[in-house]
Amino acid sequence: MQRGILYGLVSAALFGLSTPLAKSLLGSVDPLLLAGLLYAGSGVGLSCVLGVRALTPRTRVGIALPRGVEWGWLAAAIFFGGIAGPVALMYGLLRTPASTASLLLNLEAVFTALLAWFLFRENFDRRIALGMAAFVAGGLVLAWSPGHGIGGSGGTWLIAAACLCWALDNNLTRRASTADPIVIAACKGVVAGVVNLSLALFLGRQLPSVAISTAALLVGLCGYGVSLVLFVLALRDLGSARTGAYFSVAPFIGAAAAVALQGDALSAQLVVAGAVMAIGVWLHVTEHHEHVHVHEPQEHTHSHVHDEHHRHAHAFDWNGREPHVHAHLHEKLVHAHPHYPDVHHRHAHQAQDPDAADRDG
Repeated sequence: MQRGILYGLVSAALFGLSTPLAKSLLGSVDPLLLAGLLYAGSGVGLSCVLGVRALTPRTRVGIALPRGVEWGWLAAAIFFGGIAGPVALMYGLLRTPASTASLLLNLEAVFTALLAWFLFRENFDRRIALGMAAFVAGGLVLAWSPGHGIGGSGGTWLIAAACLCWALDNNLTRRASTADPIVIAACKGVVAGVVNLSLALFLGRQLPSVAISTAALLVGLCGYGVSLVLFVLALRDLGSARTGAYFSVAPFIGAAAAVALQGDALSAQLVVAGAVMAIGVWLHVTEHHEHVHVHEPQEHTHSHVHDEHHRHAHAFDWNGREPHVHAHLHEKLVHAHPHYPDVHHRHAHQAQDPDAADRDG
C-alpha cells in the first residue's frame, strides 16, 4: 500500500503542476492543438522509453500487454481520457483562472469514486464517502457566484466535464491495469496526440514556434505521460476510488503553483474551498481497511515479485531475477491484513460485526 500511495502522490504532483503550465501556454497555442501536443509528448517520450527497454537486456523484465477484452477497455479509456477530457480542459482553462481550475479538478476524484462504487462495484466505507462529500462541498464553493448562486461559468462546466471524462478513463484503465503501465500510457499518448493534432490541423490551426511546441511536449511527457504511468501503478495497488483520493492532492499543488507563479488572486473563496477539500484528502489518506478476506483462484499476467500473494512454482527455467512477467495462477487463500482493492483484492464485502466496521472506517 505504501508503494501505491507514493506512486499516487508523485503522479498527482506532476499532473498538478501541468495545469498552470498548460494555462500559460494557452496564450500562444490553440486549445485543441495544445491538447494534441501534450499527449503527443507523452506518447512519443514513452515510446522511446519502451524502445530503450527493448534494447537493454539488463533492464528487461518482460512486457505485459493487455489481453483479450482489456484492449477494448483501453480503447474506451483512450477516447474519454486522451481525446475528450483534455480538449474540454483546455477550452475550460481559457475561461477560468488556473488556481480555480486546479481545485475544480478535485471533482475527478468524486466522479471516479462514484463510478467505481456504483458502476464497477468497488467497496467503500463511511470515511471515504465523507471525504468525497468534502470534495463536492469545495466544488460548490468554487462554483458559487455572489448574487447569482451556484452556477459557475462555461469554463467551470467544461472543467467538470473533463473530470467526468477522466473518471471514466480511470475506471476503464483499471480493467487493464495488470498490463505494462508504460504500454498503456504510450498507447494513450500516441492515439490521443495523433487524433487531436490531426483534427486541429484539419480545422486550420497553425503549429506554434519550435520553442513553444517543445515546451508543450515536455509538459505533456511529465504531466500526462510519466504521471499516467505512476497512476496506473497506483491503480494496480489501490483501486480506482482510493487512487483518485491520493491523486486529489494534485489540485492543491496546481492552485499553489498558479498563485505563486502566475499571480492568481488568493481569494477567500479559494481559501475556503481549499480548506474543505483538504479535509477530504485527510479523511482518505488516513483510512485503514482490514478484515478476513478470501482470494478466489485467479490466473493473470503482470510484473510481480514473490510476495505473500505470489507463492507459485515456475514451469520454465527461472534465473531468480525479480520483478518478472509471466502468466501465473493464484490458489485460493484466506487471510487478514490491511489492504486496498488492488488487482488481488477485488472481493465482495459482506455485512460485518461492529469491530470489523470500526477497522474499515
